[in-house]
Amino acid sequence: MRKVKNSRKQLRLSESEEIQLLDQWIEAQKPDSGTNPLAIPPPPPDAPVGMKQDGGFTPFAGCKLFRQLPISRKTKEGLKPKYKEMSEIQRASLPHSLCGRDILGAAKTGSGKTLAFIIPVVEKLYRARWGPEDGVGSIIISPTKELAGQLFEELKIIGKNHTLSAGLLIGGRKDVDAEKDSVSSLNILICTPGRLLQHMNETANFECSQLQVLVLDEADRMLDKKFKGELDAIISQLPKRRQTLLFSATQTKSVKDLARLSLKDPEYISVHAESTTATPEQLKQVAMEVALDQKLNMLWSFIKSHLRSKMIVFLSTCKQVKFVYEAFRKLRPGIPLKCLHGNMKQNTRMAVYLDFCETTSVLFSTDVASRGLDFPSVDWVIQVDCPEDVAAYIHRVGRTARFTSAGNSLLFLAPSEKAMLTKLHAAEPKIPIILRKVKMEKIEQISGALASVLVKYPDMQQLAIRAFITYVRSINHQKDKDIFDVSRLPLEEYSASLGLHITPKISSKSQKMMNRKELVDERKIKNKAVDEDEDAILFSIKQMPNGNNSDARAEDEDDILRPLNSFMERGPSELAVLPPIISKKKKLKIIVDRPARTKVKYDEDGNPIVASSFAIESPDTCLEPEKVMERYKKMVLEVKQRDKEDKLLQRQRLREKRTKKKNKLKSSRDDDESDDDDLSESEREVGPKNKKIRFESDEEEDERKMKKVKGLDADAISLAEQEALALKLLSSMH
Repeated sequence: MRKVKNSRKQLRLSESEEIQLLDQWIEAQKPDSGTNPLAIPPPPPDAPVGMKQDGGFTPFAGCKLFRQLPISRKTKEGLKPKYKEMSEIQRASLPHSLCGRDILGAAKTGSGKTLAFIIPVVEKLYRARWGPEDGVGSIIISPTKELAGQLFEELKIIGKNHTLSAGLLIGGRKDVDAEKDSVSSLNILICTPGRLLQHMNETANFECSQLQVLVLDEADRMLDKKFKGELDAIISQLPKRRQTLLFSATQTKSVKDLARLSLKDPEYISVHAESTTATPEQLKQVAMEVALDQKLNMLWSFIKSHLRSKMIVFLSTCKQVKFVYEAFRKLRPGIPLKCLHGNMKQNTRMAVYLDFCETTSVLFSTDVASRGLDFPSVDWVIQVDCPEDVAAYIHRVGRTARFTSAGNSLLFLAPSEKAMLTKLHAAEPKIPIILRKVKMEKIEQISGALASVLVKYPDMQQLAIRAFITYVRSINHQKDKDIFDVSRLPLEEYSASLGLHITPKISSKSQKMMNRKELVDERKIKNKAVDEDEDAILFSIKQMPNGNNSDARAEDEDDILRPLNSFMERGPSELAVLPPIISKKKKLKIIVDRPARTKVKYDEDGNPIVASSFAIESPDTCLEPEKVMERYKKMVLEVKQRDKEDKLLQRQRLREKRTKKKNKLKSSRDDDESDDDDLSESEREVGPKNKKIRFESDEEEDERKMKKVKGLDADAISLAEQEALALKLLSSMH
């Protein structure tokens, strides 16, 4: 027992000595702020590490091996089996981050950014002797659940020898109450923004006042509008005195974003800023101009010709992913298929992610898999739908050609999306993408097969409709209208390519966006017809959004609304050229002189058609008396027949009711007889005699009911009383 206590004490002393030595090493050899460690010549691999013989320390800025860094022995043991040599982003950032400086790190996808912030987090808390009683010491925020799970697995490898506690907080899990009990005692939290904010608002004893390090992975995505509200709420509850690390493939330099995070003299590290390409050099990139209605045919043909390749196929919406996955699975291309999108449950998403990492298959996915996820040995990245911008393209193709491996990417561009190719070529650094022509004779047409699938499986019909509608909406919501223009899409042909015989109806908002150009042209034509007189000026003012025309306000919500006074202050010449908003729903013009009992038709614009252009039908010509009488007689016969059937049905119901009543009384009488058997002879004589129960027939019951007059039963009164009652009734009638 004493030996165990002595060994623990010795271990604590050795840890404190190691921490003291590491602090002295970092303080003595830390690089100057603003220097680039990559420009410093690295020491030889066999050079001594740590303290020199003269009492000094070896420099660590510019080193290439993890063992040459001022990090703890436990961290080196966690790195040893898998990691030995550092990547460029790690060499450039770790010397600064280990000194406690804020980092803005930008590097190509697959360059090892994860270790660049996990190692400083573990080392910072280790040197601070952080324990469970100290609470939360570091928070690592990720935009997606899959990426957060991947970071957590990496943290377990690096920190397996440390005594620090860590937790994964992501949405889609039901054990929120269990998390509340332990979240405050965890040292490192890897989480998504929504789940972290939920604990900040709901967990009573959760607080981050002692936070040491904040990490934003995929920082450009975390700082965009989607996460703006959640991130601002999180940062408002964090201390300002902390170390902040931001890493992404496409980093932001916005002063406004940096001010939100309270960064202090951050080190901006872009290891590939001087690179000739923005994507990995070993990545081959090809773009093809494919018509929208031929994209699925092209995708099917490509998969069939690359059955031994591991692919990721990117589509715009969850419904598209689900439809294409289900349809291709029923057509059976000859390779395992998987799908990944945001509407799936968390456990299912993680299972799909892990399964795809281990098998050669095709993964249909939305942009949920485009950032940070490390899929090993991906051969092809196929972008069926155009990415929203250059940054999205870079993140998508970054799922292949990671580290030193090679990869390929293929981008399908519709004729209306060719402007994206120009933007990719104009990007800085440039993106070496080659445009190739499609050999249409080699494309297999599957539209007919998809139509058969939709007929065979009714559920697929609704999936196809939802896929069509959500795709049109996604194009409509894109900001760059030079690339994404719904009015230029062949929607009928695209609908047919999904196997649909009828083009689904588009919502009014989407239809309005499609017809916006036509509405603008219509306004210009209407403006030419407006005279520059006083009546025309008043008409223009009434049609503005702030006037009384509510239909105009509803039809065009994007016009700039201005107070009515600002238009009244203008001169007549300025008001005459104002574009009036013409409502689609025009009021019909009432013709005062129109003769009675005449029919008037209107065209699409609400104007009455001349009476001579169509025949006015009179009521006499519309009805033929012979046909009317024939139809009347037929309807009378039908009513009589139905009445007869109803009477028979009613009689049958009454008969069944009486039968049930008779059986019930009979059963009760049998029970009484059985009770009488138990009575003594004297009790039977005293009791009432059994009376015979007589049931009336249907005819007798109807006759008895007819004899009742005003609530009196005819059998119950005498003949004289009946005669007196009859005389009284006759006298009252006179």
